[in-house]
Amino acid sequence: MKMTEVLFDDIINTAQDCVFWKDKDRRFVGVNQAFLDYYGFASVDVLIGKTDEDMGWHNDPDPFMQDELRVLQGESTYKVHGKCIIKGEERDIIASKRPIYDGKEIVGLVGSFVDVTEVLRLKEGLISSQTVYTEEQLRKYPYFDKILDEIPLLQLVDPLTGALSRGYMLDFVKYLIANEKPFTFSIIDLDNFKFINDSHGHAAGDAVLMDVTKELAAYVRDYGLVGRFGGDELLLLNFRDQVYFEKKNFFEELFNCNKVVRKIFRYEDCSLFITATVGCATYPLDAENYTDLFTLIDKTLYRGKSKGRNCYIIYTEEKHKGLDIRKLARQGLYAGMKMITEEVDSVRGFRNRLKAVMPFLKDELQIQDMYYVGKNKIMRAVYDDRFSEDVSDIENVLGDDLYFDHVGENMKVTAPMLYKAFSDHVMQSVLITRIGSEDDTRGYLICAGTRSQRIWQENERAFLYFLSRLMYDSLRADDEEIPD
Repeated sequence: MKMTEVLFDDIINTAQDCVFWKDKDRRFVGVNQAFLDYYGFASVDVLIGKTDEDMGWHNDPDPFMQDELRVLQGESTYKVHGKCIIKGEERDIIASKRPIYDGKEIVGLVGSFVDVTEVLRLKEGLISSQTVYTEEQLRKYPYFDKILDEIPLLQLVDPLTGALSRGYMLDFVKYLIANEKPFTFSIIDLDNFKFINDSHGHAAGDAVLMDVTKELAAYVRDYGLVGRFGGDELLLLNFRDQVYFEKKNFFEELFNCNKVVRKIFRYEDCSLFITATVGCATYPLDAENYTDLFTLIDKTLYRGKSKGRNCYIIYTEEKHKGLDIRKLARQGLYAGMKMITEEVDSVRGFRNRLKAVMPFLKDELQIQDMYYVGKNKIMRAVYDDRFSEDVSDIENVLGDDLYFDHVGENMKVTAPMLYKAFSDHVMQSVLITRIGSEDDTRGYLICAGTRSQRIWQENERAFLYFLSRLMYDSLRADDEEIPD
């Protein structure tokens, strides 16, 4: 069989490993579907022409950069361990790369990687292997019956949750479509999951994921299957409910049964309220192929997030045919600002207001703490009472109400005290807003990231600027100063 461009695309996009290729300047040229699924991108357009550093995927990007520079000199690498950040969580990956030649000239590189986070945690005893399915339960599906003749059950499931692994779940979906078997497909995102990990540790986050997966699998035992897409996202196949009112009844019962989501989960000495956001669509009612179907559940999930999370969105053509992710992002900005306003208005006192809004900011801005500066020019942390740094020259970097940049030589020259404070705490990218109006400056709010070359997105800058305005108004209304 002759290799054609179509055949190459088919091979690449059915591979379960994440595959990518770059030009000689390490800028992305293309990726496969598994790569897009892993990072949660709807299109490769967000990557084209960018490097890993532009995307801010690594706390320490230098090893990845050096690895790729060696490949562009003619080396090949195989199964190199590294770490990358997915939705605010640092994950372990194993990557292989080799140069791309045009004649004798190296014009780029191609690589692939797999996520081995749960495998490593399992080996280190940080998680225990479990499965929410038995062989008998899976063998009733011809797809899995054939596979189980060749490989053991534990190789089909995610090692943390025990649900079907992403690769096998998505391959099963494609099998169902190829065999024209109707089903409803959903993606379930646990709300504010990063906050749980950050506040109570990854063990608590793992326990939440395991519990939700186990209860969800039990809830749909007779007519559905659960898989793990990655991170805090689960996949759900429902073979029973396919028309709108059936799907609506299913989600109403699911969200109100106090077993799966919208429930209190007790872990050691803490009680965690678990909610989720769901997007769903049905084959062949809503889409007739895998790509269109997955696009619909992705867009409806995003729609649910933009409405404030803790909800489900069922795709209907009259409501959702024209869904635009960019438009939804703007709506999400409005929902975020509304949430910030409600949290700030719910309490009194400067620090209490910042603490009230921190769970939202931690999730949206992917930060561990936030900092503030009053008229005494001492930088304090919202969570860490011991944090104290003199940043008397902070105003030197703010020519306007908003400043965002990498901590580098320019700051070292213009504001050496501020530069020292950031450098001493390994803060490499900062976002600063002024709490004030015109010539009345009350202080500053600061978000700082440990990732070098982090790009502060427009919505992130908007959230912090909006918060600074609210804090200024509250200080004036309460006749209060920022506490030392």
